[in-house]
Amino acid sequence: MADFAPVATLEGDASFDAYVAKPDATASAAIIVIQEIFGVNEGIRRKCDSWARAGYLAYAPDLFWREQPHVELDADVPADFDAALGHMQRLNQDQAIRDIEATIRAARAAMGGNGKVGVVGYCLGGRLSFMAACRTDGDAFVAYYGVGIDGLLGEQHAIGKPVLLHVPTADGFVPPEAQKAMHDGLAANRHVTIHDYDGLDHGFAAEMGARRDPAAAELADRRTAEFFAQHLA
Repeated sequence: MADFAPVATLEGDASFDAYVAKPDATASAAIIVIQEIFGVNEGIRRKCDSWARAGYLAYAPDLFWREQPHVELDADVPADFDAALGHMQRLNQDQAIRDIEATIRAARAAMGGNGKVGVVGYCLGGRLSFMAACRTDGDAFVAYYGVGIDGLLGEQHAIGKPVLLHVPTADGFVPPEAQKAMHDGLAANRHVTIHDYDGLDHGFAAEMGARRDPAAAELADRRTAEFFAQHLA
């Protein structure tokens, strides 16, 4: 069962929608799926549905809600891509992290207050997932092709839970020098694991569209599933 449901902000002064997919049986853990710059579109909803089929309670918060609720864009449509960049530039990422924390709390409450919660994000969501590892009380964090993580390395001292990064080496939005900074800067952090995907570009694990590389997406998703199975048990 899946549909949008309201989530209260941390301040309790407003609410925003999150797509919520529920498993058939009672979930003992939840996964927060953090959108790309294209909003909580069909691809993100499919990822939630997949986690629900695997037995998790899955939430995808609408992080653009303060500017425009329910943005749904297609990465393969040039006009949509341009619009998505505008939404990303207008997003207050610190506020987005607070909305992610609110979603983590909502997921825990839905499980009776004591279930573990993982966070997985893509593109912009990959960056936000890394930020969430530094700033929220989630239990495990995964970032697919997160942009600008090299500029966040000063926050890594706050990471106390497992983090997994999927890094395509030909990412047009994360140049080689940024990738090297990530590898060098995180090498001594015992909580962080990095997997490289040689020759692949940004968006390779999208659920649909021209960006998807099926073999690499399946490999990365299997690693993510094993990671969450280990750390959310």
